[in-house]
Amino acid sequence: MTDTTAEPTPPRLLSLAEVEALARRAHEGQTDKAGRPYAGHLAAVAAGVRERGGSDEQIAAAWLHDAVEDAALSEEWLAGAALSEATKAMVRAVTKRAGEPVEEYTARILATPGALLVKESDLAHNADPARLALLDGPTRERLTAKYARVRALLGLR
Repeated sequence: MTDTTAEPTPPRLLSLAEVEALARRAHEGQTDKAGRPYAGHLAAVAAGVRERGGSDEQIAAAWLHDAVEDAALSEEWLAGAALSEATKAMVRAVTKRAGEPVEEYTARILATPGALLVKESDLAHNADPARLALLDGPTRERLTAKYARVRALLGLR
């Protein structure tokens, strides 16, 4: 007789290598503000999360942190993706919504377990002086002020 009370096997989640490959494909052809392939930013944010002691779920969220915001992947895709609910929540938390006040955005990040580390790594790479040096003066100044404000609202030094 078969035991019908056993828990069903949970679906297999994407591995970090699969998430990375997916993120690279989703952002293929996109460049950052300095004209560099966007995947370099994703790799830097994922590496930053890893270096800061982040979990695999946080690293996966780092690879996907701009995917929905940049329309590289849809919210519908994210909802059905073979990712943990924690990873999905972190991606949603760090996804800036059109017209959303920065205070609401940062409050959502702070309220979502694991998301602060992903955003901290994103901000660290975005505000890297070597990266900012590639931009024109007005853009560099605007972004430096923007990143400083977000860091302050998140309680990051």
